[in-house]
Amino acid sequence: MSNNQGEVVKVSGPLVVAHGLTGARMYEMVRVGEARLFGEIIEIRGDDYSIQVYEETEGIGPGQPVFRTGEALSVELGPGLIRAIYDGVQRPLDTLQREFGDFIVRGAGSPALDRAAVWQFNPVAKVGDEVGPGDLLGTVQETKLVVHKIMTPHGFKGKVTKIAPVEGNVETEVVVIETAEGPVSVNMIQRWPVREGRPVKRKLPPTEALITGQRVLDMLFPMAKGGTACVPGPFGSGKTVVQHQLAKWADASIIVYVGCGERGNEMTDVLLEFPELKDPTSGEPLMERTVLIANTSNMPVAAREASVFTGITIAEYFRDMGYSVALMADSTSRWAEAMREMSGRLEEMPGEEGYPAYLGTRIASFYERSGNVVCLGSDDRAGSLSVIGAVSPPGGDFSEPVVQATLRVVKVFWGLDDKLAFSRHFPAINWLTSYSLYQDTVDKYANEHLDPDW
Repeated sequence: MSNNQGEVVKVSGPLVVAHGLTGARMYEMVRVGEARLFGEIIEIRGDDYSIQVYEETEGIGPGQPVFRTGEALSVELGPGLIRAIYDGVQRPLDTLQREFGDFIVRGAGSPALDRAAVWQFNPVAKVGDEVGPGDLLGTVQETKLVVHKIMTPHGFKGKVTKIAPVEGNVETEVVVIETAEGPVSVNMIQRWPVREGRPVKRKLPPTEALITGQRVLDMLFPMAKGGTACVPGPFGSGKTVVQHQLAKWADASIIVYVGCGERGNEMTDVLLEFPELKDPTSGEPLMERTVLIANTSNMPVAAREASVFTGITIAEYFRDMGYSVALMADSTSRWAEAMREMSGRLEEMPGEEGYPAYLGTRIASFYERSGNVVCLGSDDRAGSLSVIGAVSPPGGDFSEPVVQATLRVVKVFWGLDDKLAFSRHFPAINWLTSYSLYQDTVDKYANEHLDPDW
């Protein structure tokens, strides 16, 4: 059997153990079984390769083949992201629905970016320009609200030898760069591994207020662009509604909304409402600046863990263009529960309340990808990525591990109270327990840039 193919020796729900994948690395993507289900290597012990499978493993058994892909779980980045709705591993749900019906067929795949869509590439760079990672090559008018900036991919540096206005799909060659290794053809797609943060020139402290449009938040517990916030609360206290309101009214240029293990009808609300709602600054539909990642509670549990990283990688990509981006993750508790389930199947030593010992590290690795930054590129453009995560502690207990691990890394705590919610007081922010560590920053910004009465 070749090193590019192994075989299944054990199946435990979404966890599959394979032998014979010699040379495979941690977090490499594989295809499992004759159905070629998506999977990711999450543990290596000798010749035992534990694979987290992002689809239902029914019908998979010992002896079936496992195929290596040679690359980590990655997303496609390019024109066509805005208005899209993806699952946790960036499969386009609208395309799959047209091809396979209302439920995802196991092993089904489709390119994340539509190869049939035609885009007009408008050059910014000129022949003879020296370009490096992050430098702007040209633009594409993706929607009425978003000018998509085509940037030099990471790892390439050299002189532009060919660039011209082009009309074509995302795979059409738009630029040729003469590098030290030879000429490189550049199209409108970049691929990026989701677990690796996209590099920036430098990080800056947050200085500008993120106006959420919610008076209780902007007045008492403000947030800064490039900041982090969590919205914990018991069931029925309005976490999802707060997230929806922030997605609708926050003054960010791009919204990435990740529905992670939440009810399907809540994502349906977003899908039905956002095209109808008008962007407050431009009057265009909100979907013209929104990307949706949907991994609902009836979808495979393992893909929840991938969905938040898929969402934040897409958000970082738009931040690198110089946009102010806001990412809503609803809910990180479901993500933590998926981690707990996979950790149990791997027979790892459990930590507090059965969560894996690395719970805090994994949560921090997500929130720490936020920030106010100077992007790569010679023009020193600035971008910001604000992250707002909902947390659903069982019984509304804020001392449980996911809330506490989140509070260690975020600077704004918007605590929801079920008593206020049941009294019809919305948003049910408890003003005695909530706090913001950006108050001084926002006050300074408001005094300098906003109306004195704000």
